[in-house]
Amino acid sequence: MRFSKYHALGNDYLVLDPDDADLPSEREIRVICHRNFGLGSDGILYGPLPSERAAFGLRILNPDGSEAEKSGNGLRIFAKYLFETDRAGTDPFTVETPGGVVSCQVHQNDGRIEVEMGRVSFHSDQIPVAGPPREVLDEEIDVAGTMHRYSAATIGNPHCVLVMDGISSELAHRLGAALETHPNFPNRTNVQFLKVLDRANIAVEIWERGAGYTLASGSSSSAAAAVAHRLGHVDDHVTVHMPGGIIQIVIDSDYAIRMTGPATRVGEMVFDRAALAVDLA
Repeated sequence: MRFSKYHALGNDYLVLDPDDADLPSEREIRVICHRNFGLGSDGILYGPLPSERAAFGLRILNPDGSEAEKSGNGLRIFAKYLFETDRAGTDPFTVETPGGVVSCQVHQNDGRIEVEMGRVSFHSDQIPVAGPPREVLDEEIDVAGTMHRYSAATIGNPHCVLVMDGISSELAHRLGAALETHPNFPNRTNVQFLKVLDRANIAVEIWERGAGYTLASGSSSSAAAAVAHRLGHVDDHVTVHMPGGIIQIVIDSDYAIRMTGPATRVGEMVFDRAALAVDLA
């Protein structure tokens, strides 16, 4: 199988074109994405696929074999792949994911890629979050016997945002898995540990559903910025600082999100099917 590898601020994906291979099985995905036994990545982007609602369809596979509804970094990478393979130009174009249709635009002059990510909702029925119907904002959550404050959001995929005075990768590693699989989140959740820097800047550490600790995330940046804005901590133009770099977020009055950031091509990789013999169980 031939893959194109890209990263978006250190969040790396393998692009698999359906013209080159069928969609790998869940077990195959786990091996291909493995950092030691496979090619190593935070997931696989499978496309372009036919779509009745958009110019292109895309499926996003996590390294544990599960499927993500949406990925901001994945969409920027996919947009660059489409541009570099002459399927798309510099005009805006649409991509359908299981989390909805988005609009993408590649700016050739400076390498920026813009994605209209859709509208953020904080409502429990849409995220989803257990309990009565409500907006999930600044509630208590018990994580391994310790109480924390959190808000929840969806931008086509679920997010749990904890606003804290101090954040670190160690904190994300320590609490991320417990929050991802917390009973409050019936479909599991992505997790962001957020520190407000000023009215225009936030810092986040990220634990991604199905992937674990991640250097950067576009959907996490979108959700974290929207929560910070909804709680009154920031204005509507937010720079999100992550270990891998920064993403620019613009929040409209209805919480529609425009995300802008880079994507970098790493190279071509060929996976030898003989490597699938490994048992990761």
